Amino acid sequence: MRFRLNLFLLIVIVVAAAGCAGKVPVIAPPQSEAVFRVNIADIDLTDDLETDSLDLAIERSLHYYNGAGRNDVYRLAGRLITAGQMKESLQSFRQIIKDSSSPDDMKNRISRDFDAYRAAGQDGNGGVLFTGYYEPLLTGSLTPTQQYKYPLYRTPPDLAQIKNTKSVPYYSRREIDAGGILRGQNLEIAWVADPVDLFFLHIQGSGKIKLENGKLLTVGVDNTNGRPYRPTPGSVLDQVRLDKGNASYKNVKAWLKNKSIDELYEILNYYERYIFFRFVDKEPIGSLGEPVTPSRSIATDPDFFPAGALAFIRLSKPVSGIEGNAGKRAAFSRFVLNQDKGSAIKGPGRVDLFCGFGETAETIAGSLKEKGELYFLIKK
Repeated sequence: MRFRLNLFLLIVIVVAAAGCAGKVPVIAPPQSEAVFRVNIADIDLTDDLETDSLDLAIERSLHYYNGAGRNDVYRLAGRLITAGQMKESLQSFRQIIKDSSSPDDMKNRISRDFDAYRAAGQDGNGGVLFTGYYEPLLTGSLTPTQQYKYPLYRTPPDLAQIKNTKSVPYYSRREIDAGGILRGQNLEIAWVADPVDLFFLHIQGSGKIKLENGKLLTVGVDNTNGRPYRPTPGSVLDQVRLDKGNASYKNVKAWLKNKSIDELYEILNYYERYIFFRFVDKEPIGSLGEPVTPSRSIATDPDFFPAGALAFIRLSKPVSGIEGNAGKRAAFSRFVLNQDKGSAIKGPGRVDLFCGFGETAETIAGSLKEKGELYFLIKK
């Protein structure tokens, strides 16, 4: 769904594929230092959400293990785990949820049947930085108008540029948006009303466009210009703090919307990575090729953690909506599935939580920047 430095070499191992002749190479991340075994009985496995969304997220990981991920092999704290074992873990966990008579009964069954592996984090002590992402809503049109004049482009046919027999990076954001290098090539798939909203669509990677007749169209990443992701420069954050009091997600967005188009492009040109979109006929798709589930899907670095795996998170989130709660945090915990990756989500100390669609999801995602705990659960 979204595009997120590999610190170690990958170990390639060969296993026999069930029902297939020959052997299939699969990749097992070798970073045993990325997690360490813990006593699952010491974890308070309280889940703050209803189980229907969890069941849906589990189904999507199972679909991955039955298809594209069926030959995967992973390494956790020196233990090699096949896709078949990952699948069995999810099936057993799902049965526990259905059969348990109470939350305490569920926790006891999980503790009896599962091992837990805690993410070591960047410092090796288990501290993980959580952020959030969401699916934005923009207003737009399938034809350009005076109101809708900022285009989303499909993948250009000359994306793989070759000069003097060498591959070179494709056009930058400056050349595409400010320079108009792609105009007149019939590459536009839609036009939207606000260039700042469009930029944040590029950051999130997928979203919905509401047409004037009320119809909603979903767009997602088809490709990029191949240029690197760059984090927000400190100069921008410092200026937002000066003008707005703090550099929250919404304040950055509001600050950008107060700029002239020339000033805006000068700022945004720093972000050279450019997204090319396509229309999709289902919910936002994660890196597994499966839809991501609001509040139940996380993005991590696939060089460190197993794709599709069952995980448990513990952290805090901002309390909003009640007067006097400004700056207050509330602890929460829940089971999640590792179903995505992102260009900014690198190393064993980063997690991005998919918060869903629309303004509420944007508010949650924009305010989420918390240290927390990440555990992976595998059947014994």
